Amino acid sequence: MSDALRRMLWVSLPDQRARRELYWMSRMPDTAVKAMAQQEPVGDIDWIPSTYRRPIKRFVEAGALAWVRGLPEQDPAEYDWVTSLELCSLVTGQASRWRRAARAGGARRPLQAVITWENLPDQPLYKVPPYRQALNSCRDADLLLCMVDAARDHLLANDFDDELIRVVKPGVDTELFHPAAEPVAEPIVVFASPLADNKGIDRVLEAMAIVRREIPQARLKVAGRGPLEHLVRSAAEDPRSGVEIVGSLDAAGVADLMRSAAVFATAPRPTWKWTEQLGLAYLEALACGLPIVTTRCGTNDEAVQPPNRLVEDDAEALADSLLHFLGDPRLRAQVGAANRTHAVTHHDLPTQCAAMGSAFAEVEALHRA
Repeated sequence: MSDALRRMLWVSLPDQRARRELYWMSRMPDTAVKAMAQQEPVGDIDWIPSTYRRPIKRFVEAGALAWVRGLPEQDPAEYDWVTSLELCSLVTGQASRWRRAARAGGARRPLQAVITWENLPDQPLYKVPPYRQALNSCRDADLLLCMVDAARDHLLANDFDDELIRVVKPGVDTELFHPAAEPVAEPIVVFASPLADNKGIDRVLEAMAIVRREIPQARLKVAGRGPLEHLVRSAAEDPRSGVEIVGSLDAAGVADLMRSAAVFATAPRPTWKWTEQLGLAYLEALACGLPIVTTRCGTNDEAVQPPNRLVEDDAEALADSLLHFLGDPRLRAQVGAANRTHAVTHHDLPTQCAAMGSAFAEVEALHRA
């Protein structure tokens, strides 16, 4: 590796979401990233336009049954690292095989890193042969970078070497996501997440109907797309609901939306292969100085801590906590200020990206020794 520059090849999932893991890699100091990806990535990244062999599209993201085309044509000598997302993703298995082939002749590079959020020690996908093979293929990876503490616990439960593991929590752009100049006085709740069953927009709609019995002027602004969008549109068509749908927004639009609200709410619930890990929308809400009301799910307590409210998956419980904040502007201001401080202290984007870079540098130093 050059002392001046870390050269990384990122192998994307076919459904890779923007401004997340790949973007954070590109923000690490002294790092140049090339990405094999279907969509052009956001950030200072050299794009290698790529297609995927994908027999079925039933599963998405880390569970996608998809293999990237063209990886064998990449020259390993051009890279210090090959990096991908999640241990069981099939592109991670490809990256492992490519790295092994490159190092079989005695070369010391590229090193391999896998980023993981996984918090289920008994992840069902691990029992399915192609995903299990991908998981086992990276047991000799050089760095396992966890985005949440629970991911480290999951790795240890699956007999991964603790010496390979580093934990660095993700960051949020605290300059883009900042509080409104003045706290919002109106009782406005914001939901900014996919409109899918696992994010609980249906439960939030139920809770808001209860809230409006006590605070008739309370409103809910909803950003996002997804299979439950019809529920939101149906509610928004009824002027008695207080629901407004704003559709998909870019990062700046989400930040503006949050600054127009008094409380952030969502209601995640587990699926057969997923439970909430951290929730980047929580970090954005914290940075915007909003109190948070959400259901307890997976390990979202790593992001949402008292005096924010974590409740059971129940409309009445959600409504009670929403009323707790909506009825007390002074409390909202106090909690919002504490949330902003927490976001800046623990989740500032440049700081966390630098910490990720330090994790890579520690491993590089071990390989130089």
